[in-house]
Parts: sequence; structure tokens; C-alpha cells
Amino acid sequence: MRGSVLDFDPRSGSGIISGGDGVRYTFKGVDVQNNFEKIRAGVNVDFEAVEDQATAIYPVAPSAGQVGEKSKVAAGLLALFLGGLGIHKFYLGQTTAGIIMLLVSVLGAILLFIPTFIVGIIAFIEGIIYLTKSDEDFYQTYEIDKKAWF
Repeated sequence: MRGSVLDFDPRSGSGIISGGDGVRYTFKGVDVQNNFEKIRAGVNVDFEAVEDQATAIYPVAPSAGQVGEKSKVAAGLLALFLGGLGIHKFYLGQTTAGIIMLLVSVLGAILLFIPTFIVGIIAFIEGIIYLTKSDEDFYQTYEIDKKAWF
């Protein structure tokens, strides 16, 4: 059966998988057959269900292309070209960070555009970071962990 890891605590070695049948299954880290380090919330897995337990768990390799809901290329290009206005932050769902960047850029006009220039540099660096991360790292960092800055 296929499913998605909802939660996994590596310290206790236990977690929960939401199965494709809509049932939640508990599992232990020892049931992960390979790539134990890839088990975390949001990872798709293939597993065998025995009552309410998941066994023989295998992380499913993501298909080629985009991993999560957000495109790292779109986020990177928005950061490079419109990042001074925080548009890439809004795209990634980081509204507070987007508002901060937008306000600093707009109000920076009062201070000879120095804050606007600094926000533009930050956005440019973030755009490069987005574009150079692997799809899995981008997904984990910005969609799962919701990291707002760098």
C-alpha cells in the first residue's frame, strides 16, 4: 500500500503513516527497510499494513521534476526579478516575511533607497539559493520546515 508519513520522531523511533485507504498506521523505525534517514513528515512511502501497524516500509523515490506544491524555479525567478518587493515570499506562503520586505522596499525610498537596495540583495541571494537547492531540499526547507530567511 502507498501512503505518506504524517509524523516521525527519530529519538523514539516511532511514527504515523496516513495510508492510501484513509487509515492511519503506526510504525517503528526498525520497520523502515532502507533510506531510514529519508523518513520524515511528508515523505511518500510504500508499506505493508498489518492491522493498525505499518511494516516493510520503503520510501518512494520522487518522480522526476517538482517534488512539492511550489516550484523552486518559479520561487527563484520571482526572487531574482521581483524579490525586492517580497513577491517570492508571498509565493512560498511566508506572508509576514513578504510584508516586511515590501514595507522595507517601499519605505526605503525615504532613506535614499539604501534599505531597498539591501532587500534587493537579500532577495537576489535567496533566488540563487532556491535555484541551486535540490528539489527535495527545497521541499523540505521551504514547504515542510517553512524556513523564511536564507
